[in-house]
Amino acid sequence: MEPLLSALSSCTEALLAEAAGPVAVAAAGRAGVASRPCPCPLSHGDCSLNRLLSRLLTARRSLEICLFAFSSPQLGCAVRLLHRRGVRVRIVTDAQYMGLQGSQIGLLRQAGIQVRHDQESGYMHHKFAIVDGRMVITGSLNWTTHAIQNNRENVLVMEDAEYVKPFLDEFERIWEEYNPINYRFFSQRQ
Repeated sequence: MEPLLSALSSCTEALLAEAAGPVAVAAAGRAGVASRPCPCPLSHGDCSLNRLLSRLLTARRSLEICLFAFSSPQLGCAVRLLHRRGVRVRIVTDAQYMGLQGSQIGLLRQAGIQVRHDQESGYMHHKFAIVDGRMVITGSLNWTTHAIQNNRENVLVMEDAEYVKPFLDEFERIWEEYNPINYRFFSQRQ
């Protein structure tokens, strides 16, 4: 079993299958994933997407995500997988972007994941995730296939409580601000 896991973790799709558990790994092995090249268009070695997925998949209790754009199917799959494992997932996103074709937000909502969005003009332009309240992942990267494959982006991972706390505080502040009970649908008459 060990060689199969090593072979699988070189591919993004296989990394997700490995994270899904032993049944998925066995099924991938029976399907010949380890013996044939993966047809997915993403990088098949040590790459930024695989490193980001590996960090996200360490979540055991909670995952808070605050993103402007989220259309990467691989990252969407990882978030749904964590939710199915019982990890509390909450997402804050931009209202204008979440409705665009390819956005993962609708699929995440259908999976039962809590999502909130802005109601103001301007963009909710943050790009960070907090894993188990102990690790923050931030940078310029929107979680889109285009950004992952084509752009020059940066991602910074920090596990120091001094740096994680301000991001967690910001997430909680925005989460409350975007609570649907606070939405205004009609202008107020004076």
